Amino acid sequence: MRRCISLNGNWLFTKQEVSDAAARLMDADGWESVKVPHTWNAIDGANGFDFYKGACWYKREFSIDRSASGNRVFIEFKGSNSITDVYINGTYLGQHRGGYSTFRFDITEHVCFGEANLVSVKVDNTVVDDVYPQMADFTFFGGIYRDVNLVIVNPVHIDMMDYGSQGVYVIQEQVSREQAVLKIRTRMVNLLDSQKKVRLWADLVDADGRTEAYTAKEVVLEAGEELEVDMPLTVCQPTLWNGRSNPYLYEARVSIHSYNDTLDSLSIPVGLRYFEVDAEQGFFLNGESHPLRGVSRHQDRKDMGWAISKREHEEDMMLIKEVGANTIRLAHYQHDPYFYDLCDQEGMVLWAEIPFISVMSKNELEGINAKQQMIELIRQNFNHPSICFWGIQNEIQISGERPELRRLVGELNELTKKEDPTRLTTMANVMFVPDNDDYNRVTDVVGYNKYYGWYQGKVEDFAGWIDGFHQTNPTVRLGISEYGAEGIVEYHNDDPQVKDYSEEYHALFHEKVWSIFQARPFLWSTYVWNMFDFGANIRDEGGVKGRNNKGLVTYDRQIKKDAFYMYKANWSDEKFVHIGGKRYIDRPHQAISIKVYSNCDEVSLYVNGVQHQTLTSDNRIFIFDHVPLQEGLNTVRAVSNAYGILVEDKALFNRTNEPNPSYEAPEDKGGIVSNWFQLPEEEEIEMEELIITDDAFSTRCTIREMMNHPEAKLVVEKYLGASFVDNPMYGMAEGMSMELIAGMASDVFTDKVMYRINKELTKISRT
Repeated sequence: MRRCISLNGNWLFTKQEVSDAAARLMDADGWESVKVPHTWNAIDGANGFDFYKGACWYKREFSIDRSASGNRVFIEFKGSNSITDVYINGTYLGQHRGGYSTFRFDITEHVCFGEANLVSVKVDNTVVDDVYPQMADFTFFGGIYRDVNLVIVNPVHIDMMDYGSQGVYVIQEQVSREQAVLKIRTRMVNLLDSQKKVRLWADLVDADGRTEAYTAKEVVLEAGEELEVDMPLTVCQPTLWNGRSNPYLYEARVSIHSYNDTLDSLSIPVGLRYFEVDAEQGFFLNGESHPLRGVSRHQDRKDMGWAISKREHEEDMMLIKEVGANTIRLAHYQHDPYFYDLCDQEGMVLWAEIPFISVMSKNELEGINAKQQMIELIRQNFNHPSICFWGIQNEIQISGERPELRRLVGELNELTKKEDPTRLTTMANVMFVPDNDDYNRVTDVVGYNKYYGWYQGKVEDFAGWIDGFHQTNPTVRLGISEYGAEGIVEYHNDDPQVKDYSEEYHALFHEKVWSIFQARPFLWSTYVWNMFDFGANIRDEGGVKGRNNKGLVTYDRQIKKDAFYMYKANWSDEKFVHIGGKRYIDRPHQAISIKVYSNCDEVSLYVNGVQHQTLTSDNRIFIFDHVPLQEGLNTVRAVSNAYGILVEDKALFNRTNEPNPSYEAPEDKGGIVSNWFQLPEEEEIEMEELIITDDAFSTRCTIREMMNHPEAKLVVEKYLGASFVDNPMYGMAEGMSMELIAGMASDVFTDKVMYRINKELTKISRT
């Protein structure tokens, strides 16, 4: 029978390349004692660009009982970033390229049963040209950051080497409320030196342990043979997996028997469901409208990076449930298997994707690694009912127009449909992809990452763009895969403005955008970017280095920002009231406005024990104006009696004579685009009309095109600096036009700056 033994403890680690580190008897003086999950970037990965990237070594001893002799032994890594080389007792086993999926090596021939064995692992998080991601707006934490196991199995077993998968696929061929027609596909291996006749058996058991259906098949496996076996199974009147309202799970028990012996077995949770997306009415689950209102999630957290445990995964799920989301986009890579299990159990509909993001390799044009990671993602997570969408790319168009890129996106879609025709493919287009672009018709459904009200335009622009896109593409099933704004809970003001980084603007942004989204039911999904603040080493914004602050919850999961409660008011049935602006304590005013978020019908506000006002609201936002403040501290309570249950919230406000300067973001707020450039000071010039034609350079051209032309390059370097190409974001910026970049940083690229640049560029011929 199969046994799984954890190897998480008792590792030795060194943060350097060591030439003879795999040697069996190597001296380990100076190595650090650690346990996995582990990352060497727990601290430096979210504090600025300069975090450690390179090769590091892990090693530990282990033993296998002599009684296991005659079985096969595999070492299993659930996630190691990003290139991993494995040695057993000094013998090189191989390399895995990619930082997010499970991978295994058969170590049977290299271990000594009943004796001490040494596993040595080199892990390197250096970015290389043929492993994805190439570049992205998040930190690439290095290390063995997920579990490591030994798995011992019979020589006749369910395949352990099928791209890290379970080796069993529960294929939902046809599901309805009347019946579910399934096919249990099992990959079997005989590593004996003789033929073996076995019986393959599958039971489907309900949540109470009763067998609902079963099937069996006699199989003859030749020596060394790998065989794929399909067995049909039908369930009448199934209980359906129905999202958060009823995430019902059956259990598929698949086993291999020889006479009275069970050689191998697996137990797999199974959720039976069917779904579709309509271009006019959105997402349907089990034949019923099921609007997808969700969040995106990165896996890291403060001072831990990616090396998190089940406890942290469970806390993340608890917070996502509390806000009331029913769908999660797991960005931008394969997440821990345990989190997919939690999503199955809690009824979350998932978008799962690979890290084919931002920039395609300049030299490896076949996408070998992207395709490998796509196969790993699908095969390892095929049986999760929560997954309804496979994502094949995120903003890959940033690196510019390339025919090989379009070809690869199409090939990834075809590969995904071949691997799993039962689910829908999707992708997240960068915001500047045109509405009529063919990218919008490659996958079954499509999402857009749009940042009106932060990187460009104003929040209200969402309405016009969504309606215009839908009119241009009435059959394209459109979702919003990212939207958001930075919100730092230290900053506050009474007149929130775009890019002030205040908690007030963060909340106001989400109020406005949600009112637009919920009025358009044809959007098949919307995903807040992001549920949690996360590490992004390239950033330096609002006085915070190395972090993206768009989360509804802070990086350490300790503070729920006001916007969290705005969504909770709209998405959750749990009755509550929340006073906004609690962290804006010092108020230099005799009277203030107080905003309350609640899903109750009526809310009353009390100031220093005296009832101020009772309000009703049809949009879950209650605004109490002219709230008087006495000198010093004031106690404010918001109260509602919802269905006979009293819910309340309390805040303290301090009336002061002067504003608190700590509430203001630094004058140089930075910004992901602003940080790229140091433009020369503006000159007093008189702007005249410029004629821009296609045969001359202008700011409409891409950075790459200009940098490839000697004269245009000089202009770029004059205004952006010769060191611009050394900026960590250059690889993402070179495919953009300067006009597009300017639109995201109008405070830097003023009209006068753009005029000066164009005046010089238009004198240079493109031919």
